[in-house]
Amino acid sequence: MGARKLVDYTIITLKGMAMGAADVVPGVSGGTIAFISGIYEELISSINNINLKLFTVLKKEGFSAFWKQLNGNFLLALFTGIFISLFSLAKFLSWLLENQPILLWSFFFGLVLASIFLVGKEIKKWNVVSILVLIAGACIAYFITTLPPNENVDSYPFLFLSGALAVCAMILPGISGAFILVLLGSYKTILDAVHERDLKMVITVAVGAIFGLLSFARLLKWMFKNYRNTTLALLTGFILGSLNKIWPWKEVLQSKVFDDKIIPIKENNISPLAFDGDPQLTFAIILALLGFSLIFILERIASKK
Repeated sequence: MGARKLVDYTIITLKGMAMGAADVVPGVSGGTIAFISGIYEELISSINNINLKLFTVLKKEGFSAFWKQLNGNFLLALFTGIFISLFSLAKFLSWLLENQPILLWSFFFGLVLASIFLVGKEIKKWNVVSILVLIAGACIAYFITTLPPNENVDSYPFLFLSGALAVCAMILPGISGAFILVLLGSYKTILDAVHERDLKMVITVAVGAIFGLLSFARLLKWMFKNYRNTTLALLTGFILGSLNKIWPWKEVLQSKVFDDKIIPIKENNISPLAFDGDPQLTFAIILALLGFSLIFILERIASKK
């Protein structure tokens, strides 16, 4: 890889912002954004550089060698973008989820649908194992999307665990870190903590996330190194199965009232023609096509670079 310029790191920051925005929405994975924007494997490799050996380099060779081995410029630019999104877009995306869910889900549905083709295209050799792994991945992701959410939980040990599990899902294309938080019952607690700048709670989740990230990235790197095709098939299956969660038109079968708001507990996907209310079909199709097209535009830009 040649030396990067300031404009390159600006683009990486923008990709980080896209990852952060996706991770705020329960059902969309930042890992999917990382994959389609061409930085997924570099992200996994860079995270794996964080180990005890790295700090030996710092002690013996100085900060410059330490930063270079860490791929520090890349990680700093990327995570700057992610945190900008988390703190600036969280409130806006929460508002969209509450007030314009069909349009938001339609955009992400098109985006994730296109990602299936993009990730699947990377599988160089299809065989029985790849197909079975893809089906298994789709079934696992689909099953996760059907699980009912837990009650809101705000204990610090549980929030640490939530951060660790959510970040593992975050870097897996197709498995949404935000949706894992919904299932665990800590999504609203963490989102409110970000809105209200509750540093103690945010730091607890962040430390858990760092722990999970450093642990899980090693497994992913090993899988890519030794079983690349099978791993890609599994990730493609995860993305395919996640479509169940982000289908825009849903019928609420069971709900509860929390903080004077009606929160869906159990939902069923339905046809837009059977939707009780305005299905916003024209705008939904336009936004889905926009999301679908955006993926291939990003791929073309990345391939030129």
